Amino acid sequence: MDKKKLIRKAVIDLGTNTFNLLIAEFFEKKWTVVYNQKIGVLLGMGGINSQTIAEDAMARGIQAMVKFKEICDDYIVHPIAIGTSALRDAKNKNIFINAVTKETGIKIEVISGEKEAEYIFKGVKKTFTQDNGVIMDIGGGSTEIIYFKNKQIIKKKSFNIGVSRIYQMFDFKDPISKKESEELKKWFNQQTDGFLNDINCNTLIGASGSFETLYELIHNKHFQSNTSILLPIDALSNTLYKTSFSSYKERNENEWIVPIRKKMIPFAAIKVEWLIDELNIKEVYVSPYSMKEGFL
Repeated sequence: MDKKKLIRKAVIDLGTNTFNLLIAEFFEKKWTVVYNQKIGVLLGMGGINSQTIAEDAMARGIQAMVKFKEICDDYIVHPIAIGTSALRDAKNKNIFINAVTKETGIKIEVISGEKEAEYIFKGVKKTFTQDNGVIMDIGGGSTEIIYFKNKQIIKKKSFNIGVSRIYQMFDFKDPISKKESEELKKWFNQQTDGFLNDINCNTLIGASGSFETLYELIHNKHFQSNTSILLPIDALSNTLYKTSFSSYKERNENEWIVPIRKKMIPFAAIKVEWLIDELNIKEVYVSPYSMKEGFL
């Protein structure tokens, strides 16, 4: 009798703010996460809006990849590494990619925004059973919006409206003013350029990241789930408002906002509120899965 083989896979998502490592074991089409870690790298800081990776950001990125390589070696697995928005746009990306390969032996594949949106859909779909919905993934460099109907993608796009870009592009007050919040929403409309116009759906699914932070702010407990969870809409609305207009001091003292998000979470909150208003969203779910799970 043939013995079924246990297969181990690792994927690294090189995000604009955060690098994510996921190691999973596959057995008979089922998979289990055996290791999951995030490192705040801020790869886009100091350069994303001029299409470069700054030297200090490059050093942080290489250091994170060296650490991930050591972990992968411990688990006897060679990772697949995927570069997203900051690397997509950087004119000097090859310097970083070559340095990572030299230090770790890991080759980075930089994917298009369309491909990123596709992997996000595949990841979220593993945790969400309803037929129709709009998925939003808020990144540091880009934000992906995917509209699906009958479990099939109708339209998808990656927009360069990530929170790190906003943080470095606009000189907002602390806390942000209501006028500035409205200006930002107008900018979202300009950047998305009518993409939302023909979307007819009242269900939003947020792909991990900032949406997990919103869950934790609402419930005062860690988000630990293998499936999508419905957020209470009134509590979410209240949390979005409070987070949007919070001061950095307030956010810094809030244990439910992870350090990497303390500076930029208001922009994520304003963006979620904008999408809810534009599409007249009635239900908001948070999914624990995103691009890296879709890639597996």
